Amino acid sequence: MMKNKVLNLIGLAYRANFIISGEESVIKALQQNRLKIVFIASDASPKTIDKFVRKCYYYKVVYILDFSSEELSSAIGRTRKIIGLTDLGFANAIERLMR
Repeated sequence: MMKNKVLNLIGLAYRANFIISGEESVIKALQQNRLKIVFIASDASPKTIDKFVRKCYYYKVVYILDFSSEELSSAIGRTRKIIGLTDLGFANAIERLMR
């Protein structure tokens, strides 16, 4: 249930243009300090997961590994393994749901 709510919020955030997706774009946004949360697909390659966990730690950004790439992709309607959220309001709502 909680997972569906979070995925619905991701979908809303995507339609509101608060989602950055794809590895290169997310890395760029991390470096520019634009992201509040990064979603890393739980079924991404170990190398990809490690790379983004390290980047998030370095840039002090919350990351979430609770969703598969299928779940993340269906939430935004495109095939993605890495999604970044830029809006603080959505980020706070998602963090409350994840607790």
